[in-house]
Amino acid sequence: MNISHFFRILWVRRNLILVTTLSAIAAALLIIKLVPARYTATSRLMLDIVKPDPVTGQALSSQFARAFVATQIELIKDYRVAGRVVDGFNWTSSPALAASYRASNPGPDMSFRRWLAERVVDGTDAQLITGSNILEISYTSDQPETAAKIADALRDAYEAETRLLKQRAAVRSAEWFEGQTRKLRADLVQAEEAKAKFERENNIVLEDDMRDAESVRLAAMAGMQDSPAMPMMAPAVPIISPSQAQLQQMDVAIETAMRTLGPNHPRLVALRQQRAAIASSVTQELAAARAAARAPAMPSGPSAGARFAQQQAKVLQQRGKVAEARQLAVNANVLREQVAAAAKRTVELQQEGESTETGMSFLGNAVAPKSPSFPKIPLILLGSIALGLGLGIALSILIELLARKVRGPADLNLPGIPMLGMASLQPFAQPRPTLTQRAVKLLPFRKEQAAA
Repeated sequence: MNISHFFRILWVRRNLILVTTLSAIAAALLIIKLVPARYTATSRLMLDIVKPDPVTGQALSSQFARAFVATQIELIKDYRVAGRVVDGFNWTSSPALAASYRASNPGPDMSFRRWLAERVVDGTDAQLITGSNILEISYTSDQPETAAKIADALRDAYEAETRLLKQRAAVRSAEWFEGQTRKLRADLVQAEEAKAKFERENNIVLEDDMRDAESVRLAAMAGMQDSPAMPMMAPAVPIISPSQAQLQQMDVAIETAMRTLGPNHPRLVALRQQRAAIASSVTQELAAARAAARAPAMPSGPSAGARFAQQQAKVLQQRGKVAEARQLAVNANVLREQVAAAAKRTVELQQEGESTETGMSFLGNAVAPKSPSFPKIPLILLGSIALGLGLGIALSILIELLARKVRGPADLNLPGIPMLGMASLQPFAQPRPTLTQRAVKLLPFRKEQAAA
């Protein structure tokens, strides 16, 4: 079958193609007449997914942005948002909708509010506009004004549900961090008490740089040994008391306990009594140290080298205990940092739970559409014409294949089979006479006219 044979088939079957095309157009017009018009209204909002959170300062990474948007789209079509729309329009009080609900026979598991929300979900759609952070919420209804109102209601309900979910999550996290903070503070108090008790029992005082007083005194004596030009004299060691570090630690323990305990709590009262006793010891030790510093140096006594060796031996003897005291101090410092971090996170989450920021901005209200989104009359008519033509051509080819006919000489032009002749139904056409033959026929007629 070549192209000319194809067109000859279409020409012969032109009536069938015309009938199928007209039938398709008639069916399209019937659909346009019977199917009710549907109107789609859209409401837009912008998601600030690249903007840091105003409370925590955290920003959503690009790799989680797509999953975040997909989650928000599913949330818009969720029962929570649709239920808010139902409550906002007070549809549960409508007798007409209640009658429709009873007529639909939804079953015992489908409540009236759920049935209304399902109707809202069926007409709801949402999508992110390509290349932007704009989320488009659309709703389809048989009335343009209704579609616009419900689209805006969906946007407002989605914003309210997002804010509520964010606040609830922040409140739950804040409660957990608050409990962790209380636990860490209790552990910190125990660590401070253990450190103070160990230092008091072993007469070890640690400075802020984790060095004990005996090591500081040894370092000062070593510095004087390295300066031979200076006269040998007592090193300028600051007047300190072994109980001063215990007093500072006790102050920290009392301050920590006051954050969680009442002013008359037995434990807090005991800590204050211990501080008073330590403070009295510090006063006595400082007075004795000042008196010893003001006393004149005795000419007799051990030499500087002997004092240095004696101090060095004392430091070496307490090395194990000093290391243990440092470990206790490190543990207390770690707990102190953890308490500060947990307290900071608790405050941030509490602020986030009170915040009304949702990370979205409205871009105006929905407008009632002027033309229906379905049915699209031009598109349906063009589709029906294309469908009718395609169906007619397909039927014509099928009929021709089932009952082949010879439409012209080209249909008999088969490869390998010679054509002997061709017959025509038209009468035999004689060839036209030449000019000489016509001149010969006219010559006798002219001679008769000349003789007359």
